[in-house]
Amino acid sequence: EVQLVESGGGLVQPGGSLRLSCVASGFTFSMYAMGWLRQAPGKGLEWVSAINNGGSSTSYADSVKGRFTISRDNAKNTLYLQMNNLKPDDTAVYYCAKPRLYPAVRAHDYDYWGQGTQVTVSS
Repeated sequence: EVQLVESGGGLVQPGGSLRLSCVASGFTFSMYAMGWLRQAPGKGLEWVSAINNGGSSTSYADSVKGRFTISRDNAKNTLYLQMNNLKPDDTAVYYCAKPRLYPAVRAHDYDYWGQGTQVTVSS
């Protein structure tokens, strides 16, 4: 079965950095686009970023553009999200997910999700 497992979340001070990872299994990872979404406390799901199957095309929400970088290593079946200059508003549970299309920007466009990893940005 399709499985997505996130890791790398934690507590970081404003201005700090974290790198999230998502290990995929159960499908041919290199054939599919992937994305990251997040949910802040008391708020709905927010699309963060997406990447095409080969990693040559990326897209970002305006709120993270210039600070976050999505990438992938198809040989390792792994998706990454490098997060720099983190802000308190970035506090959320971060999910990696597999969409039906690229560059899907709606939660409804994603058919498989990981369990999520908590990112807390606080001083």
